[in-house]
Amino acid sequence: MRRSFACAVAFVSVAMPLGLVAQSTALAPVARTRVVLDSLAKDFAMNGMVPGTAIAVVRGRDTLLFKAYGKANLELGIPMTVTSVFRIGSVTKQFTSSTVMQLVQQGALAVTDTIGQWVPNLPVAWRGVTVAQLLNHTSGIPSYTELGDPWIKRWGEEMTGADIVALTADKPFDFPVGTSWKYNNTGYVLLGMLIEARSGHSWGDDFAERFFTPLGMRSTRYCETRPLIANRASGYSRNEKDEWLNAAYLAMSQPHAAGALCSTIGDLLTWNRALHGGKVVSAASYTSMTTPTGAAEAKHYGSGLGIEMLGTHRVVAHNGGINGFLTSNMYVPDAQLSVTVLTNGDYANPDKIAHQLARAALGVPLEMPPKSVTLSPTVMMTYVAKYDLTLDAPHLFSVYVKDDALCGVMEGQSPAKLIPLGNDTFGVAFDSEVRLIFTMVNGKPTKMTLRQNGKDIDAPVHP
Repeated sequence: MRRSFACAVAFVSVAMPLGLVAQSTALAPVARTRVVLDSLAKDFAMNGMVPGTAIAVVRGRDTLLFKAYGKANLELGIPMTVTSVFRIGSVTKQFTSSTVMQLVQQGALAVTDTIGQWVPNLPVAWRGVTVAQLLNHTSGIPSYTELGDPWIKRWGEEMTGADIVALTADKPFDFPVGTSWKYNNTGYVLLGMLIEARSGHSWGDDFAERFFTPLGMRSTRYCETRPLIANRASGYSRNEKDEWLNAAYLAMSQPHAAGALCSTIGDLLTWNRALHGGKVVSAASYTSMTTPTGAAEAKHYGSGLGIEMLGTHRVVAHNGGINGFLTSNMYVPDAQLSVTVLTNGDYANPDKIAHQLARAALGVPLEMPPKSVTLSPTVMMTYVAKYDLTLDAPHLFSVYVKDDALCGVMEGQSPAKLIPLGNDTFGVAFDSEVRLIFTMVNGKPTKMTLRQNGKDIDAPVHP
């Protein structure tokens, strides 16, 4: 639920293009592709980084992979199935943006309208933000999921949209409206409140009437905790001892229209085909949703959907992260390729395996992990220290040796083994693009630099 080198942003982080590539299979016949995909999926599922996963890869009329691995419930030993229901976090946002676009098509509002026109009792500074700026995260309104402990301590409380607004109502804007981009869950709560104001229904009931029932998505719903939901998978987190624990409780009214749905791989396949096949919004609305503009252009973000390239293929994607669950969902229009990876653990990054599966299905070279080098115990010990790492807030990052391996852990997060790559540089298994680079002076570290998502963040040695 919080940004770290090991976790996704609360409810989602946008899928970004992969980097390193190496030799892979060329576009193969369906039977051969199925074998490759199953092998990749098994490797992801059986490496101990997820309790269980369900994966769907469908290209045109060909189902290349539709399978579940691992456990839906560790305590009871219940196997994962293809009908298991997962919380999908910010994959919810594309349903929210699709609803807004349908309301625009119906003449109920315009994306140039301000949120203050339709949602009452908002902070004065918020009222002039437009619907379009909420959709593409350029509003500058502070996100409640960035508050850290003041919000985390209240995870157990059921909240209305107004309650969520109140969490950051007195906070300054992150930037002047429309001038920059920052991922923002408060913005999508406001859009949920807008949907309720214009439709006359709760956002969850509106989605069900508008999408789930007509499309036959029988297992997709507002994922409240107390109602019984058939085939619901349990969610898990890892602790500092690298053990699975039941994920921390979060009242599901808090993710709201930013991330409170649950679904299955079958339902999300249905959704992908409908949304990208012109059955949900008009062609003009779809183009608007999938075309980054203004300050969002540099971040390749449309409206509830991220845009990237995989080889020569344009990919429309979004992922989700919420207590106990991480999700990746993507669609490649020119190949009619749908890839969905649902996991019931909030540790491993499903984007990586989703991209690998897409690469194999498209004949794009697979990404290969960097080659590691061997370090002696004496050399490992030279990196051992605590580092002050400031992401959205200051964190203490500890590097230590355990079981003849160098490990790193940020306070409150799960530990990860650091893979030595040479030249004082390390990688991590959960994200092949992450680098930890140590600056050494006279054999001692002075700082560690975290390189992730195109940014370098320096972390000096803690005094």
